[in-house]
Amino acid sequence: MPRPPRRRSGARAARTERHAPPERLQKVLARAGLASRREAEGWIRAGRLTVNGEPASLGMRVAAADQVRLDGRLIRQREPASGGAAFLYHRSSGERLDQAPDDAAESVPLLERLPRRAGRRVIVVSPMPRIDGGLELLCTDGECAAQLQRRVRHWPIAFSVRVLGELTEAQLAGVLGGALDSGAHLQVLGCEGAGGEGTNRWYALRARGASGKDVRQLFERQGARVSRVLRTQLGTLQLERALPRGHFRALAPQELARLLAPPESEAASDVGSGLP
Repeated sequence: MPRPPRRRSGARAARTERHAPPERLQKVLARAGLASRREAEGWIRAGRLTVNGEPASLGMRVAAADQVRLDGRLIRQREPASGGAAFLYHRSSGERLDQAPDDAAESVPLLERLPRRAGRRVIVVSPMPRIDGGLELLCTDGECAAQLQRRVRHWPIAFSVRVLGELTEAQLAGVLGGALDSGAHLQVLGCEGAGGEGTNRWYALRARGASGKDVRQLFERQGARVSRVLRTQLGTLQLERALPRGHFRALAPQELARLLAPPESEAASDVGSGLP
């Protein structure tokens, strides 16, 4: 009796996988979402990794058919991830990814809601401080996450910052100056008022490569009392108003491709002020 076509297709896929060119062991582990390349190098030096029963060495290349073990446990190698391995998440202030947010409709933590095919390890690219929130970029592929992290400092990033009272002209000029405690300077692309209620005022700030910690420091150096920082734009990604807190969506392949593009090919234009 002839075999079903699906099994023949699977055999062809297996043959293709077996004949794929070997890759560095660190890259294989990073793509599996188990560790960064640097962490993998530490494991190799510590003698925790074996390939086909032999101790691994730095620079070693492995093929799909090789048996890689970490502390004796077999590691299942993964194919390069597609766009489904990256997600945009609207995080609530104070939320941990392994706990459900108090103010969101979802009662299940994010890590339990991601598709099973996404992988076991979730890496947050340039995470916001836990006290703050807004747009988070998640990746389940270690190699992809490392590439994105290297590109963050080139991206225009937008924040909504809530402070007590209105900034004076001198304070606003200080924010635009971009000076940090370390002596470094952020490239601030703009900062303007964005409304507010009562004694609180929102400001929309855009800066290249800024982290949430940088933004808090930027305002607090001018004597401003910051109560909340929300990230609303990260590179070419925008936090859509239609995405509630505690919800996520997978990035389309073309969205991930734009983020992974070399910095020289990225548009440096500012994008709107985002969500208050």
